[in-house]
Amino acid sequence: MAREKHADRAVRKKLYLYTDGSSIGNPGAAGIAYLLTDEQGQVVGQGAEPIGYATNNQAEYHALLKGLEAARSLGAQEIEWYSDSELLVKQWTGAYTIKDAHLRRLMQDARALAHGMIIAPHAVPRNSSPQMTAVDGWARQCATANTVSRATTRGTGSAARAKRRGGGRKGRHG
Repeated sequence: MAREKHADRAVRKKLYLYTDGSSIGNPGAAGIAYLLTDEQGQVVGQGAEPIGYATNNQAEYHALLKGLEAARSLGAQEIEWYSDSELLVKQWTGAYTIKDAHLRRLMQDARALAHGMIIAPHAVPRNSSPQMTAVDGWARQCATANTVSRATTRGTGSAARAKRRGGGRKGRHG
């Protein structure tokens, strides 16, 4: 029996996950990023995307979810996870309670994705490693792109132009 456990540990696939979420305005336009490396430090997965309007904490959770999805799809069984969100890491470990209902649902989703995997969380300072610097930059770029996208597509119709001029339906009709 002990041999089987040792053999299982020897073939466990271990990955390193780096995550970050960013929100411009908090809440505001948000972006997420993750990076996965193997034990030799080779990048095996990465992703970054705008996620719409969210708080910084929500963005951090969404980054973790995307990273866990990617790790699962790569067959990870053990993950060393690094985040600059002390709140998220302490909520994961149970040191902090999750008061917000939306964050509780996101945590449930993350725990379901991590089921069967060994997760070792680490709260680290922003830009504490090249990997953390990369995900920080990608998440911020996505949040900024999301801000530009929202600004260029919002408020371009005739009602918006009238409102900017001080008119609009209410202004003209009392």
